[in-house]
Amino acid sequence: MVCEEVPRLFADPCFARVAAGAGKALTGVGLQLVLLTVPATADYQGPVVRFLDGGHVDGALVIGMHGRRPLDLGRLGIPVVFGGRPVCGREPGRFSYVDVDNRGGSRRATQRFLDAGRHTVATIAGPQDMTAGVDRLLGYRQAVSGAGHGDRGLVVFGDFGQASGEHATARLLDRRPNVDAIFAASDMMAIGALRALRRAGRRVPGDVAVIGFDDLPIGRRTDPPLTTVRRPIEAMGARMTDELPAMLGGSAGPRRAVLDTELVARTSG
Repeated sequence: MVCEEVPRLFADPCFARVAAGAGKALTGVGLQLVLLTVPATADYQGPVVRFLDGGHVDGALVIGMHGRRPLDLGRLGIPVVFGGRPVCGREPGRFSYVDVDNRGGSRRATQRFLDAGRHTVATIAGPQDMTAGVDRLLGYRQAVSGAGHGDRGLVVFGDFGQASGEHATARLLDRRPNVDAIFAASDMMAIGALRALRRAGRRVPGDVAVIGFDDLPIGRRTDPPLTTVRRPIEAMGARMTDELPAMLGGSAGPRRAVLDTELVARTSG
């Protein structure tokens, strides 16, 4: 399994669940999971490329890679499956991936606010060099535009982490103090939003409703419990692994799967 650099990797609560799903599936077919982390700069990526292309592995599962990463996995002589639709520049069609319905999930979350009569619906969007961040923002925009709402001044950005969600919410409240709903593109950013709203004296969901994305276990213990979009994280890792055997012979073309998401209603939204 190939992942981004260590500090970001272990700050991501989803990583362990993807790896657990992949590891369980690999054990079932007699293969071993090896973890490789990719440095942020091209100068230090040579050892990773040499290891992957040196006959040490049968295939690679790639997660958490940003579009700015210069590592060219497409030139390796092994099958590669991405977790999430990759940002691959000119030739996205040549890569295999397993993704979730990020766009549909964020659209349903935003529509829940609109159906409840919320008038000023904002989003804390994720990184725009990752397709998950792009697609979740697009789903939000589809919902608000379909309802005849504009999003001017109602989009702020974070990095999927809790601190960024807290800071983004503070900026949002300064810019649009009348906001009454926030869709956060990750549960951790939603938890940061809850902290910022509490500090600002806003009641959730009375004054501002909040919905996250991921359905992490911590969301069940927040105050109030977090309404969220569930993505099948362990199933995603297992499905990535299931795609590799069909590719090992070299005859199969790119394989792609998009798993469904589900809105989980709790108290916050």
